[in-house]
Amino acid sequence: MPFAQIYMIEGRTEEQKRAVIENVSQALVDAVGAPKEAVRVWIQEVPKTDWGIAGRTAKDLGR
Repeated sequence: MPFAQIYMIEGRTEEQKRAVIENVSQALVDAVGAPKEAVRVWIQEVPKTDWGIAGRTAKDLGR
């Protein structure tokens, strides 16, 4: 059973997250031949204050 764990900065819409799940699932089906029913995708949203880029938080960078 393929399992994909995706970390993203908070703020994506439900539709965007749905698209990520659909596309990542299909990519695993295509890449390894797993049945779609066996694919699992977990999106973990990280607060902007907890995501660092070049020594600053994403919030401080306006992301």
